[in-house]
Amino acid sequence: MKLKQGDKVVVIAGKDKGKEGKIIKTLKADDKVIVEGVNIAHKHIKPNGGESGQIIEIERPLHVSNVMIIDPKSKKGTRIGHTTNKDGKKIRVSRKSNEKLD
Repeated sequence: MKLKQGDKVVVIAGKDKGKEGKIIKTLKADDKVIVEGVNIAHKHIKPNGGESGQIIEIERPLHVSNVMIIDPKSKKGTRIGHTTNKDGKKIRVSRKSNEKLD
């Protein structure tokens, strides 16, 4: 998976198409990510002891194919490439502007 926690992404498919947010968590085994403020679902919680029941909103996972990282230069979605720097370390770069992503 080329996306990491903390990356700014835009949703390219689904009910939240066009929304932007930051990746909160990556689920590598399922190839999914949880994006802040995107794919909101309601969860009903039963009353427990002295507490009353409530309905809370939580972010549900999205498949990584439905999100695209935001290019730091053009502020639009872009693909991710890899290259090596002068020290020989592998780094992520934007395919549109060839800018470093980390």
